[in-house]
Amino acid sequence: MTTEDQRGPDIEAGTPTPTSGDVLTVPFVDAPIFTRPRALRPRGKVLPEHARSHNRALVLQTLYTSGAQSRADVARETGLTRVTISDLVADLIAEGLVVELGQREDARPGKPATLIDVDRAAFHIVGIDLSEHQRFVGAVVDLDGGIVSRAEVAHDGATGEAAVVLVTDLVRRLLASTTTPVLGIGVGSPGVVDPLGVVRSAPNLGWTDVALQARLQAEFALPVHVANDANVAVLAEHGSSHQDDLLLVKIGHGVGAGLIIGGRPVIGGGFAAGEIGHVVVGTDGGPRCACGKYGCLEAWLAVPRLTAQLDALDPDAPDAASARDDILREAGRRLGIVLAPVVGALNLSEVVLSGPAELLDGPLHAATVDTLRMRTMAEHNRDLRLRMTEQAEDVVLRGAAVMVLSGQLGVS
Repeated sequence: MTTEDQRGPDIEAGTPTPTSGDVLTVPFVDAPIFTRPRALRPRGKVLPEHARSHNRALVLQTLYTSGAQSRADVARETGLTRVTISDLVADLIAEGLVVELGQREDARPGKPATLIDVDRAAFHIVGIDLSEHQRFVGAVVDLDGGIVSRAEVAHDGATGEAAVVLVTDLVRRLLASTTTPVLGIGVGSPGVVDPLGVVRSAPNLGWTDVALQARLQAEFALPVHVANDANVAVLAEHGSSHQDDLLLVKIGHGVGAGLIIGGRPVIGGGFAAGEIGHVVVGTDGGPRCACGKYGCLEAWLAVPRLTAQLDALDPDAPDAASARDDILREAGRRLGIVLAPVVGALNLSEVVLSGPAELLDGPLHAATVDTLRMRTMAEHNRDLRLRMTEQAEDVVLRGAAVMVLSGQLGVS
């Protein structure tokens, strides 16, 4: 066994993590989000001022991903001493985050070890998805990402303050549907969202500088995390893809992308990384966009735009099927044009599409792949995979739960 002297002592200094009733807060422990977002999962020991909260998160992450283990197992996996683990686990049990499951059935000599795990039934999370073009949807989610209950509200074109009221009412309905303590509320919103949860700009909802996070926190007295819907969605996909570099394109009321590089979400200096929806595609004009420009990717690809084009076709016309495929192929070609420089610059191996499968998974997908192949160097991107999300329509809801887990407990 490696000794503490060889490994270096565990650093315990720092401010203890506060608790308040059913609300638990663990501060972020890496560099400020304004300059370099922290890795989604803790991976080792850190500086003294961050050590206590980081080591807590490290223990929780180990149990969350590996399941029931003994204290000695956790010590070996994290590299922390058994004394440190015992101290941290005692605190986590007192806070209701970790439970003892009884003794391990073990044929080895000696007293059987007591197994511990995250108490996966202790809390629920409320997730909200504002990306769909006809409704706002929400769910109560358990700590493993399972959907416990759902609710939705038609937004009927609501914008501005009316849209905020709809979101608040939806959260209230979901909170009333569970008697389990709620760890926090996560919201995926279209548009540019800063790290304080202020929606700087969401043209489709008529929002400019809407302090959505602060308003929901004041209304419900719970931790709230608000981020761009595509940035939220990529968190859920990252958990199932096992890729450290991942681009997800979210296609709904608008079009946006979430990007993780080296296990870290990319936010951008102006908090607008991934705002590909308002990139003008080509020099041939194109449809007018909600932002006022012509030929934005969103004007070609957003679900309302594609749906309106397809609905305008005469289903009885002899070339109806061909015309439908042409519309979808053109949208896919425009998407490929926008993605090609991103894929080439970052040498990505996986791009994920999230949105209605009936629109995206077919001629649109094939045209996107063909365009990417034509516009990037094949020898550098031969392993590129373009696929539909594994989370289906729940990708933002589950990503919102990941965001809360990461923000409140430091795990994902």
